[in-house]
Amino acid sequence: MDLSQYTVRTDLALEAKELASKSTIPGIEIETENDKGIKLTRMAVEHNEAGQQIGKLPGYYLTIEVPQLRNKDTTLQNRVTTKFAKEFAAFLAKTGVGPDDKVLIIGLGNWNVTPDALGPLVVENIMVTRHYFELVEEQVSPGYRQVSAVAPGVLGITGIESSEIVQGIVEKTRPDLIIAVDALASMALERVNTTIQVADTGIHPGSGIGNKRKGLTKEILGVPVIAIGVPTVVYASTIVNNSIDMMAEHFKKLTNGTDHILGMLDGMQEQERLQLVKEVLEPVGHNLLVTPKEIDEFIEDIANIIASGLNAALHEAVNMDNVAAYTH
Repeated sequence: MDLSQYTVRTDLALEAKELASKSTIPGIEIETENDKGIKLTRMAVEHNEAGQQIGKLPGYYLTIEVPQLRNKDTTLQNRVTTKFAKEFAAFLAKTGVGPDDKVLIIGLGNWNVTPDALGPLVVENIMVTRHYFELVEEQVSPGYRQVSAVAPGVLGITGIESSEIVQGIVEKTRPDLIIAVDALASMALERVNTTIQVADTGIHPGSGIGNKRKGLTKEILGVPVIAIGVPTVVYASTIVNNSIDMMAEHFKKLTNGTDHILGMLDGMQEQERLQLVKEVLEPVGHNLLVTPKEIDEFIEDIANIIASGLNAALHEAVNMDNVAAYTH
């Protein structure tokens, strides 16, 4: 039986590593940091062999996890924005991006579908400056760089691949760096709308939900591409699998005989159990993509965090300790 169709789909490199192995993998270096509810994981995949083990390309991956981000705590949101801005500025420096390099921001996704509207919402709040440099460069204050932004839509709306649209823009505007922002899929409920991933490996629109699209990568566009993503959906099979875990933990508090309640499910490896759940749901079309009912508020909040952080990281004139003030 071909089990490839039942493999776990996740866009997060951290989750891919967790799935592959709980122990150290040669060629993958991981550093973690906790700052009062904000967990940072910096992961370097050093070569192709290591990347193949987790199904990710070699490169640098930064993951910011904030479990309490859904609580509408504005103080926490401002802290996350500042942390993201500083970490992204360091990420730019690590990947060799200079303070005067021109940046093009691509907001991927469908603005008509709320869980997929992250990219377009970020673009709405980006401080774009390229037109000032083109028209009145002598009036631009020090500390700003050329930034342009566009939301190219999706294939179903435009009839054109996002990659093709971006290629045309790159040929005309010649940026030094592309930042692509997109919604992702996760395999963990707790990471939905609470996690930000940054990667220097580019992005493949639609990959998280199984759609194969032309990627936005340095190899295709000729320009370095940094991807920023937030998981906004999970599969129904993931919810079922996580629910089994939570039931098992609940029953363990009540009795030592959980094996009599859950049977063979209690002794199966997580990935094996998830494959079993998908085998049941997918043939009948019930492995739906699911998002929280409060997605409207969540998506606005996380988009503002990313946009404000980018404004501060890209423009030295923006005060990183008060980045929220620069979202318009």
